[in-house]
Amino acid sequence: MIKQIRTDQLKPGMYIHDLNCGWLDHPFVSNTFHVRDQATVGKIIDLGIREVYIDTLKGADVWEARTQSEVNADIDRRLQAIAEKPVDKPVVADLKNEAVRARRLHGEANKLVRLVLDDIRFGQQIRVGSIEPVVDSMVESVFRNQDALLPLARLKNLDDYTFEHSVGVCALLIAFGRSMKLPKETIREIALGGLLHDIGKAQIPDAILNKPAKLSDSEFSRMQSHVAESLRLLEDVPGIGVATRQVVAEHHERFDGTGYPLKKVGEGISLPGQMAAIVDVYDAITSEKVYSRGMQPTQALKKLLEWSNHHFDPQLVQGFIRAIGIYPTGSLVRLESNRMGVVIEQNEGKLLEPVVRIFYHAGQQHYVPPEIVDLARVPDRIASFESYDKWKIDPYQWLPA
Repeated sequence: MIKQIRTDQLKPGMYIHDLNCGWLDHPFVSNTFHVRDQATVGKIIDLGIREVYIDTLKGADVWEARTQSEVNADIDRRLQAIAEKPVDKPVVADLKNEAVRARRLHGEANKLVRLVLDDIRFGQQIRVGSIEPVVDSMVESVFRNQDALLPLARLKNLDDYTFEHSVGVCALLIAFGRSMKLPKETIREIALGGLLHDIGKAQIPDAILNKPAKLSDSEFSRMQSHVAESLRLLEDVPGIGVATRQVVAEHHERFDGTGYPLKKVGEGISLPGQMAAIVDVYDAITSEKVYSRGMQPTQALKKLLEWSNHHFDPQLVQGFIRAIGIYPTGSLVRLESNRMGVVIEQNEGKLLEPVVRIFYHAGQQHYVPPEIVDLARVPDRIASFESYDKWKIDPYQWLPA
């Protein structure tokens, strides 16, 4: 049986089924392993991990601990409560028209971040003037219709993860800031921070960044040093606002003080820093990497909700979920009718009933004529979220174009 326990209940002889954190938050070779000694317990606690899942069939038990199914049921109830709250996401542009602009813009943004990282590797200073026009265009695109750009920001090439992750974080921060009704200039600064938040990784060897195995303690520390490296690179760069620096400096801080590099606590972390921490984790755990599989978006949102018990401000996590939807645009879903499709648009105020482009029948395992289905207007409902890889489906083919 799988159970959730506090890490202060963890003991040698237990079998960890899930470390319950992102891959970049721990140096272990796997999320599942036998706890051999107290030193391992101490290392897990020192990493700031508050709760883990144990397999009681493979190791010692904690009788009073909640089962994984009980935890999941509680999270589902919390997600349902979020879905029932009104959401205001006005659409200015038609999705089909904005999608054409968004595809071009997404490609430009990825090329730009690649150039920025290349410049850094060759010792050149960051030129903010060349970055700001792309950030401004991304802000305007999300404000016109966020369902055009956000799903593209989820699509990443395994070899290009570092800079494509930055583009994804940038786009998600814009949508997050817009939903919170922040001033547009503040959103621009936060978005620029999203695009630049990992530039320090240009100073870290690829052998560490892409290592498909356990990081040594020194390699783990080197990986974490990217925050300080990023701030150093921005130190003398003109045109970098306060909110931009806060995103770069604080995107690995955690609400309970278990983050890095300064272990800031609660309101000691700026609003842009707290927003960036949530978005950075979401984009990271939904992405395929050389060392881990990506979660499905809805599953990742449930993890954020679970981790908001300690690591994130619960109200901000709920705000982020309302900003992108419980079934975010670009998600592959299976309906109760066994038909499958990609979420292409959110319905204002109806987070459980998005617009889906149907193109496959899971029961009969064949493609069907594409059809746009507004789940707010038909009796069919989403039964589960699915993996593109499992069904060998190319997501890019089915997004708005």
